[in-house]
Amino acid sequence: MPAKDTPIVIKKYANRRLYNTGTSTYVTLEDLAEMVKKGEEFTVQDAKTGEDITHPVLTQIIFELENKDGQNMLPIPFLRQLISFYGDQMQMVVPSFLEQSMLAFSKEQERFREQMKSAFGKAPTDMIKGATPMKALEEQTRRNMELFQNAMRMFTPFPAPGTGTAPAEPARKDAPEKPDELKELKEQLAAMQRKIDSMG
Repeated sequence: MPAKDTPIVIKKYANRRLYNTGTSTYVTLEDLAEMVKKGEEFTVQDAKTGEDITHPVLTQIIFELENKDGQNMLPIPFLRQLISFYGDQMQMVVPSFLEQSMLAFSKEQERFREQMKSAFGKAPTDMIKGATPMKALEEQTRRNMELFQNAMRMFTPFPAPGTGTAPAEPARKDAPEKPDELKELKEQLAAMQRKIDSMG
């Protein structure tokens, strides 16, 4: 048995069978889905080449779950937007944004669960007043969108001097940008560029 902090190795054979080396048993995609829900770490390797194929296997699990009646979690507009980012220059930003959004949602999920319990236990009049967990969820989504929009601004090129090209969102005359803010923005841009370079 592997140590608790060591991911279990799942081997995938040519006949598509999956073998859990931790329990010495054959498993299914449903078994792997249950392991994910329990928080068990694992990697999937091609039994012949040793190549890490965890990503395609996890994607396959999502595909299988999405095809089960009543289990769709990915709305069509989201899928369309996600597909549109493939091959786009913003593709490199999307994984990080989605990961951070899911991490933030996971941290808040216990609070959401409690709010769901309390909301369903309240009278309909209380629900009308807005005491629903959806407000908290909408607030979290709004914060995630602000995070994403800020990340997008980091990739908006500054207009070349003398071109007369105005930025996408012109600065307000009554609120000129302070030197500190410009310096901070440049530092953030440099940090983002370093991250992109390391990913490349």
